[in-house]
Amino acid sequence: MRRDTTPTLLISANDEPTVQVHGAWLTDMLAEPTTMRKLSTLLAGLLAKPNLSWDLTGLTALDHIGAQLLWQTWGKRFPEKLQLEENYRSLFARLEELQKIAIPAPQKAARLPFGRLGGLALNFALHVIAITELIGQLVIDLARFARHPTKGPWKEISANIYRTGFQALAITALVGLLIGVVLSYLSGQQLRSYGGDLFIVNLLGISIIRELGPMLAAILIAGRSGSAITAQLGVMKVTEELDAMRVMGIPIGFRLIMPKVIALAFTMPMIVIWTDIMALIGGAISAQVILDMSPGFFFHKLPDAVSLANYWIGLGKGVVFGILIALISCHYGLRIKPNTESLGQGTTSSVVVSITSVIIADAFFAVIFSNIAY
Repeated sequence: MRRDTTPTLLISANDEPTVQVHGAWLTDMLAEPTTMRKLSTLLAGLLAKPNLSWDLTGLTALDHIGAQLLWQTWGKRFPEKLQLEENYRSLFARLEELQKIAIPAPQKAARLPFGRLGGLALNFALHVIAITELIGQLVIDLARFARHPTKGPWKEISANIYRTGFQALAITALVGLLIGVVLSYLSGQQLRSYGGDLFIVNLLGISIIRELGPMLAAILIAGRSGSAITAQLGVMKVTEELDAMRVMGIPIGFRLIMPKVIALAFTMPMIVIWTDIMALIGGAISAQVILDMSPGFFFHKLPDAVSLANYWIGLGKGVVFGILIALISCHYGLRIKPNTESLGQGTTSSVVVSITSVIIADAFFAVIFSNIAY
């Protein structure tokens, strides 16, 4: 007659309470949710009864998982009254031996003085090396493009000009218009109290054309187009598209990096001009409301207030800012690791570093062209 292999527990109510263990206490049998839930409830109730007698002669099979359940119930020691066949005793003896092995406490790695500073310096050096390699490859690709312009990635350049230029016109126009209104409103109130209404043209013209216009355009493009470039390259790396391009012999720098740099170097001056125009329009509208200065008079006085050199400085900033944003965005996009967390961190770092680099570059421009009259 075949014996029942279902793992069970029976508690006798005699003068001496005895727990009788029956069935096959094997992993596959204990994996049954109903059986395991029932046994866990019974075993949890036996933890508070250390003086019970245990009868394991009814076991048909036992492995380490079943032995571990019973061992935990016994308080990790053999009960005083235990009936157990010798062929199963070795499993519990092994658990007793393992219990005596001391687990070493995890040791903290020794941290050298200035270790964190050294790590940051090393990370910065690696970024500088990678950026330098990227610039070197870009120069090689530009030379190749100059030798054979008909074989260049014109479609990629055109697509990037459309995405980074035309599609950014709306947001840059809105921000430029509002900045012009706010700046003119605040300046006009102060100038009117001192009788210097006419100087609002000088103030708005210089600040917008030489400083605020290029800076606003660069920050908006870094947050909008720069993050998109990093995310695009990052997704291509996560999905192994970049590896597939390398296998097929398609140069990544020539087809992906160079078109983005050329596109931003071309579109950024255009965006700067567009932002300047909208900011000056907003300033002229605000000046008419506050100072009763007609827009015609405002724009008539503008060429006399702002020299042509300041205009070219603003456009030059646009070119430099566009190249910086493209290079930094591509650099962080190529450093993305194949996981979603790295993609988010890389995109965030790209925007932050791009904006910081633009501000630093603007400071250099201010120092270099400080002798040019405003």
